[in-house]
Amino acid sequence: MPASPDFGHVLIMDEKSFIIQPNPDAPGLSVSIDGVDATGAPVQLPVVTEKPVTLFLNKQEIVTSMTLGDWVAELAVGYFLNQNMLAPDDEIIGIDHDEELGVVIVRTAHETNFEAKMKRKIRTSGCAEGTAYGDMMERFDDIKLDPSVKFHASWLVSLSKAINTAPSLYLSAGAIHGCVLCHQHRPLVYMEDIGRHNAVDKIAGWMFLNKTPPQDKIFYTTGRLTTEMVIKTVQMQIPVLVSRSGFTAEAVDLARRAGLTLIGRAKGKRFIALSGIDRIVFDSGDDDEFADAPSMQRARQGTGR
Repeated sequence: MPASPDFGHVLIMDEKSFIIQPNPDAPGLSVSIDGVDATGAPVQLPVVTEKPVTLFLNKQEIVTSMTLGDWVAELAVGYFLNQNMLAPDDEIIGIDHDEELGVVIVRTAHETNFEAKMKRKIRTSGCAEGTAYGDMMERFDDIKLDPSVKFHASWLVSLSKAINTAPSLYLSAGAIHGCVLCHQHRPLVYMEDIGRHNAVDKIAGWMFLNKTPPQDKIFYTTGRLTTEMVIKTVQMQIPVLVSRSGFTAEAVDLARRAGLTLIGRAKGKRFIALSGIDRIVFDSGDDDEFADAPSMQRARQGTGR
């Protein structure tokens, strides 16, 4: 079931551009609010909106999440996938969205019941009600990321420039997280939301609904590299996770356990890799500032992968 274009994003088919990118001017995603600055002068500030969306899987109400309110079908499917409530081979026979009620119902060919899973809910570090379930790790150790996939350091310059200069709510209003599905040096699908877990789930759902293979993809996030980010990237079977932000120690441990290439503090040619370094091709040239930097040399030691 292919996903349809959403009011909050621009759908582009040019092979050199994003397939999907944010549309910060879309109605309903932000509002202009009057205030004053530090000098007392009047200002108008664009402020992002929050909308409650309740997700159902068949007849079971699962969770209510605060979200921007765009790409809700993809959000629901991705959420259920990343919570192991849907399996990659499950058949979705329908998705119903009632915008007025703020409800999304995902219907599958086989009925399911998740009362036990609901009782095992745990809180994570994700903002905007970030939650996971106690059995999110059930499939984690069974997933094998392709060790032969390579990530070229030179791709980071093009990716960072395209992502950081694309029109977005992050640039216009702030208070938002962005996640981008990439292939080599090209960003493909750019999703935003008030919680980074929602942005991840939107991409996971979009990939599932559009039958997009994950094995040669890169996942880019504007947020921290936490355990939740690592778990969801591995569950999506994407071998490389990149952020311009930093790491948590627990996320690094999980990434090494899974063989995930984990790259943080990415800015231009500079980055730090703490896991999966064997995938990286250091091809940025002789003037590369990070190739022989002491921090990079230290990061190469003790990764195990």
